[in-house]
Amino acid sequence: MKVAVVGATGLVGTEMLTVLAARNFPVTELIPVASERSKGKEIEFKGKKYKVVTPSEAIALKPDVALFSAGGDTSKEFAPKFAEAGITVIDNSSAWRMDPSKKLVVPEVNGDVLAAEDKIIANPNCSTIQMVVALKPLHDKYKIKRVVVSTYQSVTGTGVKAVNQLMDERAGKDGEKAYPYQIDLNVIPHIDVFQENGYTKEEMKMILETNKIMRDDSIKVTATTVRIPVMGGHSESLNIEFENDFDLNEVRAALAAQSGCIVVDDPASLQYPMPKDAHGRDEVFVGRIRRDESQPNTLNMWVVADNLRKGAATNAVQIAELLAEKALI
Repeated sequence: MKVAVVGATGLVGTEMLTVLAARNFPVTELIPVASERSKGKEIEFKGKKYKVVTPSEAIALKPDVALFSAGGDTSKEFAPKFAEAGITVIDNSSAWRMDPSKKLVVPEVNGDVLAAEDKIIANPNCSTIQMVVALKPLHDKYKIKRVVVSTYQSVTGTGVKAVNQLMDERAGKDGEKAYPYQIDLNVIPHIDVFQENGYTKEEMKMILETNKIMRDDSIKVTATTVRIPVMGGHSESLNIEFENDFDLNEVRAALAAQSGCIVVDDPASLQYPMPKDAHGRDEVFVGRIRRDESQPNTLNMWVVADNLRKGAATNAVQIAELLAEKALI
């Protein structure tokens, strides 16, 4: 299969190459794609070197599938051009997520929606992906009424500039800033731009995307998204109110049975998910599972995943795997 990776030189693009190799995706020819300034650079994949080409050059090479991770503007400009050429696009930006004509897919949650006519498929926001993987089996069993989520998000979610800012501050050096404030030894309750309602765009993504992926607008979601000086993964504190009561052992069993989910929940031996343990992993880790004793039918839990893997690259590759399995590409 001919596979294009658009944004191949970025953090997520690089991770996509790692995931394609690690999961043995059937790549017969790799087409690394980036902007004009990166044209001609060499990318190594499975021991072979490939030259970076521009998006227009990539279309002419007719890949079967194109994994996009080059930002919303690039996606809006080039994804339709790839699609018009018969190439299936899996887009990691926010450009198409809330477009009613495009599918927003997490394979473990709603992979059944994919069809042959889907030429642009949206990959959800990183923090939404890990949350819905954990919510899906519980919604099926107890019907979710409301979710209150607070996130603790890695600097890798912003990109290389943010990683460099954290490392520079830690080393006491001046350098280029990705954030308006110091991130080392600090917490910034601000991810993406503020909207008129006082929420950030990241918070609204989590709210709207959850309803679309879960195919249930009755689920109420409220979010506070926070950047912390961590690398390796995003963490989330979830408070979930159900229509029906639950048994905690059944909750743990339902989560453990969910594809792509690992339960790490043994407070007696100090076992709970942390970003450093999720780093480089494709699964979503869930722990600190306990009843909210302040009101009925309500659960607290802690959810962690590597935002560059399951939150971005892995989910995109899993969509491609599912398309291939269904003979849709």
